Amino acid sequence: MSKNNKNKTGAYSFFNCIKKNFDKAARFISIEKGLLEQIKACNAVYSMHFPVKIGKEIKVIEAYRVQHSHHKLPCKGGIRYSIKVNQDEVMTLAALMTYKCAIVDVPFGGAKGGIKIDPQTMSEKNIEKITRRYTSELIKKNFIGPGIDVPAPDYGTGEREMSWILDTFLSISPGDVDALACVTGKPISQGGVRGRKEATGLGVFYGIRELCSMKEDMFSVGLDVGLVGKKIIIQGLGNVGYHAATFFHEAGAIIVALAEREGAIYNKKGLNVSKVILHLKNTGSILNFPEAINIENTENALELECDILIPAALENVIHKNNVNRIKAKIIGEAANGPITPEADEILEKKGVIILPDIYLNAGGVTVSYFEWLKNLSHVRYGRMEKRFSENMNAELLQVIERICSKKISTEKKKIILRGAREIDLVRSGLEDTMISGFHKIRNLKNSSKIENMRTAAFVLAINKIIDSYEKLGIFP
Repeated sequence: MSKNNKNKTGAYSFFNCIKKNFDKAARFISIEKGLLEQIKACNAVYSMHFPVKIGKEIKVIEAYRVQHSHHKLPCKGGIRYSIKVNQDEVMTLAALMTYKCAIVDVPFGGAKGGIKIDPQTMSEKNIEKITRRYTSELIKKNFIGPGIDVPAPDYGTGEREMSWILDTFLSISPGDVDALACVTGKPISQGGVRGRKEATGLGVFYGIRELCSMKEDMFSVGLDVGLVGKKIIIQGLGNVGYHAATFFHEAGAIIVALAEREGAIYNKKGLNVSKVILHLKNTGSILNFPEAINIENTENALELECDILIPAALENVIHKNNVNRIKAKIIGEAANGPITPEADEILEKKGVIILPDIYLNAGGVTVSYFEWLKNLSHVRYGRMEKRFSENMNAELLQVIERICSKKISTEKKKIILRGAREIDLVRSGLEDTMISGFHKIRNLKNSSKIENMRTAAFVLAINKIIDSYEKLGIFP
């Protein structure tokens, strides 16, 4: 491991790890070095401290908003609430957002925000105070707006916080007809889009499903084509891990282990995800699930026998100390940066297929893009065409029945006649985006003889950003 990948404390510098992956990809790109440096650098870093009265005391809150790239506007990226938030992490996540958006053809520059608090230990009232004050700070410095920078949920935040951000923005920008588009991940009643909550997990499912349909790739790791019967381990049962687990279970995969902070549970015959979630709601923990064995050390779950491993929680969970015990043949990075560069190189030599985070967890920003478009168009997806489609389908069915002299069953009629709802259109758009993104990365990897999917994904992203800058005429 290069010393450059670590910060002064000896811990991994997340930002330097991304830079290293960028530099590996740059070897395959023939372009002036100065432009590559511009693409790599963060364009704007807003570090702030503001006072908020918590109980009888005034607390100074540390917070950030980073805009990594302005090659497309607005910038886009979530806001996380965590006691571990720091500038390095926020800069890294903003950079990842730039590359994600480029890979899946979402016309945003990357951004990220963070507030250094522990929301688990704070009252709703105090979280609201901090959220609203943070939003007003962003407004002061022009770091939020439908055409400038559009936040979204991330770790520790959700629909509730996005509603507070919207309301604060509306109170300071009255009469702005596009104000709903200043933030995404909102409740449906506040201009949110159906399908946003499960979008990242569903995108993970679509990406891995597409990989598993490739005969050549599956042959290279000794697996059969398809998801049915594949043994899967998922680390993290938050929003992403939960929805991914649900979709894989429904597709016929076998979820052999689920891991959370307090430990993991294992059943080689498979876990019923909905039953595990019910147990979690009732007891506050996945441990002691009646149909599974407890694993005290959650990290040990990553080392169990499986076909597909999906880290969906924290960064750097696969590292030099445990990488040689990883038995998975496919790793899907649902979390950001779950594999250290050192471990990445070892896994590559072992022939493990890794679907990288900058592609695989882009489902969230893809559907956030759909929400942003919905807010700007001021109309729900499907509202204009749903009834028309149903009427056209009904007429077509009548013609078919007349020509064939045969009646179609009521059950089948219901399926054929139904017009597309908003969630159908959103999921269709997400599926197409993830499948298209996968094949662009895979084709580039094969045609340019790039060593792995991660480097190919970075090359694809960088090339798209270069094209953007060149077409803008910034670098004649």
